Amino acid sequence: MEQFVVSARKYRPATFASVVGQKHITSTLKNAIERNQLAHAYLFCGPRGVGKTTCARIFAKAINCLNPNGSEACNECDSCRSFNEGRSLNIHELDAASNNSVEDIRNLIEQVRVIPQIGHYSVFIIDEVHMLSQAAFNAFLKTLEEPPQHAIFILATTEKHKIIPTILSRCQIYDFNRIRVEDAVEYLRYIAQSEGVTADEESLNLIAQKADGGMRDALSMFDKAVSFCGANLEYKTVAKTLNVLDYDTYFRFTELLIGGDYVNALLEFDTVLAKGFSGQIFIQGLGQHMRDLLVAKGPAVTLIEYTGTLLDRYTRQAQVCDTSFLFGAISLLSETDSRLRTTSNQRLLVELALMKIAAIGQKKNDDLILPEQQSYPLPNLDENKNPVNQSVTVPQPQPTAVEPTQARTTQAPQAKVEPQTETLLSPSAIPPQGGVVVSGGGRKPASQNPFGSGSITSLLKSVSVVKDGDQQTDIHLDPKSEEKLLATKERFVATILELHPRLNMAFDKMTISGNKLTVEVPVQTLADDLKNNRSQILDLIAETAQINGSLEMEIILNEIEVKTRPVKLEDRLEHIAGCSPLFSKIVEALDLEAD
Repeated sequence: MEQFVVSARKYRPATFASVVGQKHITSTLKNAIERNQLAHAYLFCGPRGVGKTTCARIFAKAINCLNPNGSEACNECDSCRSFNEGRSLNIHELDAASNNSVEDIRNLIEQVRVIPQIGHYSVFIIDEVHMLSQAAFNAFLKTLEEPPQHAIFILATTEKHKIIPTILSRCQIYDFNRIRVEDAVEYLRYIAQSEGVTADEESLNLIAQKADGGMRDALSMFDKAVSFCGANLEYKTVAKTLNVLDYDTYFRFTELLIGGDYVNALLEFDTVLAKGFSGQIFIQGLGQHMRDLLVAKGPAVTLIEYTGTLLDRYTRQAQVCDTSFLFGAISLLSETDSRLRTTSNQRLLVELALMKIAAIGQKKNDDLILPEQQSYPLPNLDENKNPVNQSVTVPQPQPTAVEPTQARTTQAPQAKVEPQTETLLSPSAIPPQGGVVVSGGGRKPASQNPFGSGSITSLLKSVSVVKDGDQQTDIHLDPKSEEKLLATKERFVATILELHPRLNMAFDKMTISGNKLTVEVPVQTLADDLKNNRSQILDLIAETAQINGSLEMEIILNEIEVKTRPVKLEDRLEHIAGCSPLFSKIVEALDLEAD
């Protein structure tokens, strides 16, 4: 039985022409060989599985070939045969991950002195060079800068930022790119034909996408899929093998969300969870799908890394998706993805995002309906029946101008004092007809239905307004307001200061009289804070003290004049003399001088 060799080793490129997706690197190296302009040190850096070590071996083999065909090795001379058989003494490979000490670098320096027996150069390939210790890097500097004429160093790494600048300055740096999906699909198709495996375009696209730019990863996934599926790779089976959501899932979700069908979208999401996929994987995949649809709507369609029929499906669905819908969906999905890392209920967060996106799609559909015909499908919540879509017509309220007057508390004029009051009514003061009581700009609903059962006219009649200088008798006052406020003062002040720590100075000198709270602030900024939050503060106080009536807050601004202290010596002496008349007499009597 023939021993199995993985595709990543069996189909490893042996020439510059067979390297996948790195034409800018191979062209430069071929030109350097043809012109005999070889540097003494190279640094190959890039993601995993993109061909760094492979290009280093091809380059080392080509420069030692005795009968080269241009820039390619002949594979027939003694040097090429020894390299192909793994017995070449001209090429030395060092794994810096396990040989990263100063002693290992010393052994390497000793090998550098040996002149090659066959060929022209001794090539030293150091893989994962960023793993060398700081002392090893320093020991390697001199040899790397001025090696013997026959020595060439090729350093390979996935983390260039970890290499010290003195090493970088001594090397020619080559940055390898991620393998594009199109290039990976083409190479996978070639390998499938060589192995006698039939594969559809979607399967190869899925493998290339999952590999994330690494050709070695793509070949490993290809071997895994062949082991599971046999000689015929089908898209559904490959997706199950690689444990990824297939493209059909995202296309189906997009159709549901565009139509505003959040019920079926939630049911589909339950199916996704039942297959073992997490909410975060689903959200990331759906976000990528929405991004690809947005790109497919314009000339930037070339940014989509898909080929064949899959690219046509994206183009067709992008035509029926509104741009604003895609922008909104991508924004919601990105926000949800970031919040999933900290939430304790991932399912609820994902379902909420799907409902919001469905609402955007529903709104786009509603724009095509006249306002008087606008309706929204709602599920029937009757337990004895299956959910049935019903239509609820949204009422169109007539515009009515309402200008409520704020309640004010009049006081005698004082210097630098700006009293302002806010009245908040408790639920007991609200009319039972389902209206809204307005006082001081505050508004509190009487029931769960904000419109009540009456018309706009009845709502206006139920509004209570307090005018300057008028006493309104229909505002209910709790006779025990002062008693309840004094009993719970420490509690509600502590709660307020927890929400607004800056108001500590205001509530430190608060006075209570009946249903009225008077606070005094020394600066305008604190007064503005109280104005902006007074409705919230009064609501919190009424709830804490269980006040069954109205409350008032009086804000008094009493700015304190701050006198500057003298700085210069002459000013300080003058200030002391003004405060104490005896000071000048003592200075004259003792004949003192100000130093």
